[in-house]
Amino acid sequence: MPLFRRPDGELIKDVDPVRKMMPFVMRGRNESLIFQQTEWEVSRAREWLRKYNRTRGAAPRATLFHLLLHALARQFHERPGLNRFVAGGRLYQRKGVWISFAAKAEMTDEAPLLTIKMSFPRDESFPDCVARTVEAINERRSGSENRVDREVRFLAKLPVPLLRAVFAGGRWLERMNLLPNSIIEPDPMYTSLFLGNLGSIHISRAQHHLYEYGTASFFGVIGEVRNAVEADRKENVVVRQVLPIAWSFDERINDGFYCVESIALTERMIQDPETYFAL
Repeated sequence: MPLFRRPDGELIKDVDPVRKMMPFVMRGRNESLIFQQTEWEVSRAREWLRKYNRTRGAAPRATLFHLLLHALARQFHERPGLNRFVAGGRLYQRKGVWISFAAKAEMTDEAPLLTIKMSFPRDESFPDCVARTVEAINERRSGSENRVDREVRFLAKLPVPLLRAVFAGGRWLERMNLLPNSIIEPDPMYTSLFLGNLGSIHISRAQHHLYEYGTASFFGVIGEVRNAVEADRKENVVVRQVLPIAWSFDERINDGFYCVESIALTERMIQDPETYFAL
């Protein structure tokens, strides 16, 4: 048993012996990394979004990215075995659902990459999710600094030996469950999922590592929607709109079957939003 409790997770006590050994056999997230490539048919989702936007008047316009955020948040609530992380060689259940993502301040080479971390309550409606996401992105793009920005700017001024000592101290506090919630809560690396929307800059089929820093056990890279020529069940040639997403996850948190079934739930939501999301 750990000496101290974590502010962001509850220790899972009834862990299978094999899974309990995994953090000692595979000590880091990238040593435990599993990749999965998916391609989801999104024709119905895009049509649903067009109908949705026509009825919303001056409300923020919803995109496929907003729909994916909303579906993933619901996935983590309905499949809590995916919302876990390993810290200090122990497995924890996260106390809430957070999703982090990055956005360019402007579509230029020189513009900085902004990170955003959002909490997602269980029963949030899709319109509320869209409004909060748009507000969070606009706030970051307005130039306002958050706490993480200020901390990073301060740390960047430190001499390299002192900076190494600061990070070594942080890793020790992490292992001892002594890292305060005031550091964990705003940090985008302490999250259920980090989502990269590379389709917005016309990049597809990119895969991403996990970070050893923080507690993110899941990373998703969204590609660009493309037309795929396929044969249907009657062997007729059809053109489908597909969204490629590359997933990276830490296999220590749960078995592959549970993870794949959880991703499949999100796919069903995206393919048939009218059934899953009441407006």
